[in-house]
Amino acid sequence: MPVGTLRNSVAIVGVGESDIGKVPGMTGLGLNAQAAMRALEETGLKPSDIDGLLTAYSFTEPYFMLGSVMCEYLGIKPRFNASVIVGGGSPAVMLKHAAEAIAMGQAETVLICAGENRATGSSRDDAIAALLAVGHPYYEQPYGFSIPAFYAMIAQRYMHKYGLSREELAHVPAVTRSNALLHPNAHMKKPITPEEVLASKPIADPLNMLDCCLISDAGGAMIVTSPERAKDLKGQPIYLHGIGEHHTHEHLMCAPSLTEFGARESSRIAYDMAGLGPQDMDFAELYDCFSIVPVLEFEELGLGKDGEGIAHWISGAAKVGGSLPINTHGGMLSHAHAGAAGGLFGIVEAVRQLRGGLGKRQVKDANVGIVHNEGGILSSHCTLILGREPR
Repeated sequence: MPVGTLRNSVAIVGVGESDIGKVPGMTGLGLNAQAAMRALEETGLKPSDIDGLLTAYSFTEPYFMLGSVMCEYLGIKPRFNASVIVGGGSPAVMLKHAAEAIAMGQAETVLICAGENRATGSSRDDAIAALLAVGHPYYEQPYGFSIPAFYAMIAQRYMHKYGLSREELAHVPAVTRSNALLHPNAHMKKPITPEEVLASKPIADPLNMLDCCLISDAGGAMIVTSPERAKDLKGQPIYLHGIGEHHTHEHLMCAPSLTEFGARESSRIAYDMAGLGPQDMDFAELYDCFSIVPVLEFEELGLGKDGEGIAHWISGAAKVGGSLPINTHGGMLSHAHAGAAGGLFGIVEAVRQLRGGLGKRQVKDANVGIVHNEGGILSSHCTLILGREPR
């Protein structure tokens, strides 16, 4: 099937997020289910109306067939089900799979969910082990690499190539936090300054604690269906205009570059499908596991020139009320990060922005937004463009 046929093929009709932060007594499955039921409530549908389910992965649940377990937990018996593992890129890729399944008649209404109880369901030793269990087992792991260390290498290379200073990069977490303070369910509730970012605990040079994403208990969900079916449901539909994915490597030593990754190609596919360009976007929800990542993505998505993206945060243009708000919910740096749910919350926020009515967090005249998810060490990329009206 030509990818162009996915334009207007589906609408997101319901979104939900669980309680967020530290939620003791709630399992990862429970967080997923809470988010799913909140998404269903927006549509007026019952679990029995769902005939497709996609979920991602979990570091805190012991299940191998997580998609089937999620169906069992919710009492759903779908004709389309899978667990998708593309790291943080999984939510956007799951949306693409759902659109393809609906377009081909394999399902009519698909629930997509992800989440984990990482804050309370995982010990410190488990968390450290997960951070270390990356990289090539023969050529990277023996040298002590961790996820923060890999991203620190990327940051160092970008800073060397473009002259970005540590002081400039500190604006990203500070601005992102200011957006999170407008979100009632965000994990972080206290403002921070660039100076506080610079003074926070060193993790992997040049990244400090406040340059790193949160560890949260959280779950997110969305309901996807055909535009025809959407007309009969309660929730305001938000339409998929374009979506594209691109995968360049798994291990960083095999990456084509330390400053150029797959977002440029995934966004090109999405823009072409939508018949739109970077200049048409009203806001952007970018994956931000570490502070350097949204800067790279901002440039690769064509929203700014290479090497100049940081100016968007320093000037305040990335804030709600700025010329192009970035991560209006607070991103993974301040809203929540719990496995694949981190990227899913960017899609949830995009849907809410396009529906309107968010008060002080609302982007004025939001008609079209772009969301980018990435997985691995900037390995797998998926970009999607959503709009209020079909194109």
